[in-house]
Amino acid sequence: MALTYTTVSAAATGCRCRRRLHLHCKHRQRAPACFFYPGILHKRYILFLTILYITGLITCAGPLLSILQPPPPPPPGSLYRSQELFLKLWPEIKSDNSSTVELDNLWRYRRKLKDQKLCQNGYAHRQPVSPRLQRYLVIEANGGLNQQRSSICNAVAVARLLNATLVIPHFDVHKVWKDPSKFADIYDEDHFISSLKDYIMVVRNLPDELMESYNFSISAIPSIKVPAWAPARYYMDEVYPVLQDTGVIRISPFANRLSTSIPPHIQYIRCLANYKALRFSSTITNLAKVIANRMTYKSSSYGGKYVSVHLRFEEDMVAFSCCVYDEGEIEKSEMEAARKRGWGKKFALKNQVSEPGLNRVNGKCPMTPVEVGLMLRGMGFSNNTPIYLASGRIYKEDTYLEPLRKMFPLIETKWSLATANELASVKGYSSRLAAVDYMLCLYSEVFVTTQGGNFPNFLMGQRRFIYNGHAKTIMPDKTKLVVLLQNTTTSWEGFKDEMEMMLAESDRRSLMVPRAKKSTRKGSIYSNPLPECRCLWESQNSTTNSDFFL
Repeated sequence: MALTYTTVSAAATGCRCRRRLHLHCKHRQRAPACFFYPGILHKRYILFLTILYITGLITCAGPLLSILQPPPPPPPGSLYRSQELFLKLWPEIKSDNSSTVELDNLWRYRRKLKDQKLCQNGYAHRQPVSPRLQRYLVIEANGGLNQQRSSICNAVAVARLLNATLVIPHFDVHKVWKDPSKFADIYDEDHFISSLKDYIMVVRNLPDELMESYNFSISAIPSIKVPAWAPARYYMDEVYPVLQDTGVIRISPFANRLSTSIPPHIQYIRCLANYKALRFSSTITNLAKVIANRMTYKSSSYGGKYVSVHLRFEEDMVAFSCCVYDEGEIEKSEMEAARKRGWGKKFALKNQVSEPGLNRVNGKCPMTPVEVGLMLRGMGFSNNTPIYLASGRIYKEDTYLEPLRKMFPLIETKWSLATANELASVKGYSSRLAAVDYMLCLYSEVFVTTQGGNFPNFLMGQRRFIYNGHAKTIMPDKTKLVVLLQNTTTSWEGFKDEMEMMLAESDRRSLMVPRAKKSTRKGSIYSNPLPECRCLWESQNSTTNSDFFL
């Protein structure tokens, strides 16, 4: 029994041991399954931390590396180095007095206008309207001299379109130029009215009975807001019904409020306004003729012919461009003050980003006097070429004009050609002064434009109208010029070669090429009168001269 008991006990014990071992083994076999997923997650967590660490290292080290590395070189043409180039080339320029340009034979391109449809014997004249049924158009022209001129011509066209009587336009006083001149101070009012009488009626003032309704105040007449470049259809659909209901409408502001593409009979009236009806007042015309005669006398060695340069390097223009020249703190503070005076907080807004280098590369920076001198001497104009400088007060005049006077000693301005008494009627009035410059540039054999804007565009248009489609204008490629002027290692001969090619290109571009009928904003009748003003041009061609327009 003992043996049996022992055997049984041993067997039982063995069984329990085997059971425990079996359970233990089962537990050990399941253990890996219990920790499998946490292990993978643990590895992924470590990998994530590693990637995060490397990313942070790169993010933090990137700016540090960019600070340690030298900045990339500025793009060609983005820096003003013209004064340095002048100082380097001046000895060669000074000794090079051989002129390759003769003003009599400067313009070589000639082209006859293509055959066009025969002009009508005049577009239909206006029909008389009884005073009881008259409707009146009042506009307020804003901007400078030639932006106001554009508004006037557009107002004439709109008046014809609406069959309305035009009230002599009112001029806004610009906060920068502060010129209070009225229409009659700048233009010949009687000539304007009489030149348009067959097409629209123009009156100086609204009738008293109508003004009484608005307490004799023009500003009390509700202003209609018209979108920029509005087509003729907009005026007929939106403005004409209001005019019929109220008898008078006022549109303010009126700059660029009419499309360049309008029906031919309306376009003819706009041509008539710009190229015939708008003639400067006798005060401005007589003064300009006195100055032009003196300029012609001083140009006697060139047969009375001279070069006119429209230089836009006044303080307000430099400030508005946001371009950098001497890169000094004085210039920076002066420009900031000028911008604040003229435009308030406009340039301080967050969305106003100033990029002087990019502006210069894109040809948007006003040319300095030394740049004009280098360009003209490079084109072949000798140092005894008579030059009329059309400009306001040059920024830092003593500093910036000195190099130009070295290259061209025979420089004149309205201030040097007229006495203080003669200039008294226009002094302090920016539009009247600009009108005098306009006439002197129109009389010149060569006109040089250095900055875009209404002044050169209108002037080129009138010169094309006068000179059979040729503007006789030097239009520099400023995007190319700034690159050449920044290269202070260039040679004088190499620079001259580039300028001579630029002059030839200006000659080609000055020639009026007939375009498609549809106008564009950049190719309006104001800068390109042909072919849309061709009928007016042909009717006046036998008597066309600068006095006719002015």
